[in-house]
Amino acid sequence: MSKSLVIVESPAKAKKINSFLGSSYVVKASVGHVRDLPPKKLGVDPEKGFKAEYTETTRGKKILKELKDVAKTCDSVYLAPDPDREGEAIAWHLFETLKKTVSEDNFYRVTYNEITKSAILAAFDTPQKIDMDRVNAQQARRVLDRLVGFQGSPVVRRQIRGANSVGRVQTVALRLVVERELEIEDFSPETYFTMGAEVRKQQDPLDRFLLKLARINDEPVGTKDRKLLPGAVKSAEQLATIQAELENDELRVSDIATKEVKRSARPPFITSTLQQSASGTLSFAPARTMGLAQKLYESGLITYMRTDSFNIAQSAQTECRTFIESTYGKEYIPEKPNIYSRKGAAAQEAHEAIRPTNVAARPGTEGMKLEPAEQKLYTLIWNRFVSSQMVPARIARRTVEATVGRENVYLFRATSSDILFPGYMKVSGMEAAADRPKQGDEAEEEGQIPPLEKEEALDVLDWLTEQKETKPVARYSEAALIKALEENGVGRPSTYAAIMSKLDEREYVEKVKRSLVPTALGRELVGLVQRTELKLKSGNKTDLFEVNFTADMEARLDEVEAGRVEWTQMMEAFYPSLLEWIDHAQETADVAWVTRCLEALSHVQSWAEPVKTAKRTYDDHKTFTDVKETAEAGELLSKRQGEMLFKMCCRYYHQIPEAFVSELELAEPEAVREDTPRKLALLQGIKFEEPTQAGKRVYDDSKFVKSLGEQVTMGKRLSDRQVAFLDSLVGKYGEQIENFEEIKAELKLGEQAAANADPTTAPVLEMMEQIVEWAEPTKRGKREYNDRSFYDSLASQFKSKGALSERQLVALKKMVARYAVQIPSYAARQEELGLPAPRKPKTKKTESNA
Repeated sequence: MSKSLVIVESPAKAKKINSFLGSSYVVKASVGHVRDLPPKKLGVDPEKGFKAEYTETTRGKKILKELKDVAKTCDSVYLAPDPDREGEAIAWHLFETLKKTVSEDNFYRVTYNEITKSAILAAFDTPQKIDMDRVNAQQARRVLDRLVGFQGSPVVRRQIRGANSVGRVQTVALRLVVERELEIEDFSPETYFTMGAEVRKQQDPLDRFLLKLARINDEPVGTKDRKLLPGAVKSAEQLATIQAELENDELRVSDIATKEVKRSARPPFITSTLQQSASGTLSFAPARTMGLAQKLYESGLITYMRTDSFNIAQSAQTECRTFIESTYGKEYIPEKPNIYSRKGAAAQEAHEAIRPTNVAARPGTEGMKLEPAEQKLYTLIWNRFVSSQMVPARIARRTVEATVGRENVYLFRATSSDILFPGYMKVSGMEAAADRPKQGDEAEEEGQIPPLEKEEALDVLDWLTEQKETKPVARYSEAALIKALEENGVGRPSTYAAIMSKLDEREYVEKVKRSLVPTALGRELVGLVQRTELKLKSGNKTDLFEVNFTADMEARLDEVEAGRVEWTQMMEAFYPSLLEWIDHAQETADVAWVTRCLEALSHVQSWAEPVKTAKRTYDDHKTFTDVKETAEAGELLSKRQGEMLFKMCCRYYHQIPEAFVSELELAEPEAVREDTPRKLALLQGIKFEEPTQAGKRVYDDSKFVKSLGEQVTMGKRLSDRQVAFLDSLVGKYGEQIENFEEIKAELKLGEQAAANADPTTAPVLEMMEQIVEWAEPTKRGKREYNDRSFYDSLASQFKSKGALSERQLVALKKMVARYAVQIPSYAARQEELGLPAPRKPKTKKTESNA
């Protein structure tokens, strides 16, 4: 009996698909890419048509050996990776490596948007050949990113200490974050006042309701787009004048309008909108959302989750319409199925939107066996899809206006909405309304309004006023940044989560209360990008990291995939822009200034002895000689090399003639603090903790202390931040230091931190000593969350340093709320210590050994 080899990407998918196919199929997983560009060299030759050098990945070597062994026993190979560019490229690489084992004519490409029996069998009934246009689009994208990363990143690293890389899309995303931060910093808030009236009818019903000042003499008040409107009340004096004017006047209803409006459901999810909604509704990071969606897809519960298309299969629409009619009634089905389209043609329109594969599998269906987070995401997807196929909601919007005033006319307004027919909201609830953002005074506050008639007089129970300030545009959250990238045509569904992760891993941004804040390093990198842009534009040249240029590259990749452009032709158009950017981005030190620095250093007679470290030897005299030879050969020094030369001049301040000191504005180097060598000596012989890893960063106390020691040996004065961390390490290992308490007092360790400590820290830590049962550790991805270990770590840090960071204290207070039932004094001290409301404890617990 002949056999066929089927290759998919993941073992979970292999297991699922294997259950649908007969015994004549052997299903194996490639576990992602088996070939790629070499990790440690460029691997692309621009001089030879951008020929790419592909090598087997470390994992791929083992996988390919196994696949070749199985292929030898099979007559045909079905390549079944994901239905996108990456999946097509994986299929092609598998074909290239296995075609000597099985005849080329016996390779088939199968694609499917969902892992259900019917979809899989249909795909195998209509096998195709590999789509080389799609493969070439992936090759072009991969080569583009490799060229930018390998050729552009060294330019950045030479000039910015700590900068790791630039990326074709990553740097544009960072630029958006930094430019938003600069916009916020440049914003000048303006003070204004709002005014409202709490009123009621003069006869039943006497329910109170609120009117809001909307116009003064036909000029709108408040704000719009973060700017004051013409009629805005700008001062307390103006407000007082208005209040005096209205004090004895009568407020009368001047207009009543009722309008029926229809609110339509939003389209089913695509990758970007799923990430945005999961972030806003469930507080899931994009990477977590995609990981959970991958599991739902591989379990056969949803369609493929990397898509930019709103398309829905006709059979799925029919199934959904039948479900809606039987569950909610015929009046909830639109006469014709709802069709959604995107502005601009997307490259992967053959895909479907993200939807449940079986609409009858409602969230919470028995036997679904989902983890809580998976259940939440599935519910979000199910609700969005089903509601997208329903009729609009019909809403009666009632607006009441009342006027008062003789000299000036003041118009107050109130609005209310009543749902006449819920339509799609029967499924989505009011989520649809909540997700339509409203800004400041641009939004009308809605409430219940009693029956009213025109010219009816109202009793004013209270005049309500509030002082406010205009607010700048908000910082980007991950969801908002993904939306901005999508709107600008930058990146693709498969890249958004990776971009967010890279910005964090490279330490270009940090998250503060779910907002993305650029770090000093991120701002410095974007500063270099912006300066380079100015140079390029002055010569009418293209900036590599300009939003429109990056979006144009994405559009050209789409053209390659559509078969309208050769990928090498696209590369030839792009590559000169990269070379121009590299040329203009290299900021060089002033030649005349470098010459004077070298002349100053030529007077040094006594050079410091070379200092040998684990990685390199620091030799000032050799460095000076090398730099001098470089300069004399006519090569330009980078700005960073120039700064290094200046610092060296400062180190040898006392051996350089006064004329140079004055001309170059050299500063006498600060001496090493007297107590620093002693602190380092205290840590000699200490048994340090094992290194720990958080993400890609490794924290190694031993290496850090060694690095500080090397800097001090070279005569370098440690920064305040380095000293603070050194102090914390001395405190951390105090138990291993003889007479530590006396030494701590003598060196005044932790005094500054203790002085700045939040006064609620100690009481909260004391309260937590009462906890007897701790929740069991939980795992999310590769990270383990252990409440007991976290508490012990913070308590130890507070004992040694006398303080916790603001973020640590916030996390501590969130955690203590979960254990409120074990702390008798929690309710009594909640307000005093700024503790959150008690939270439901985790069910699984472990005994404390305290």
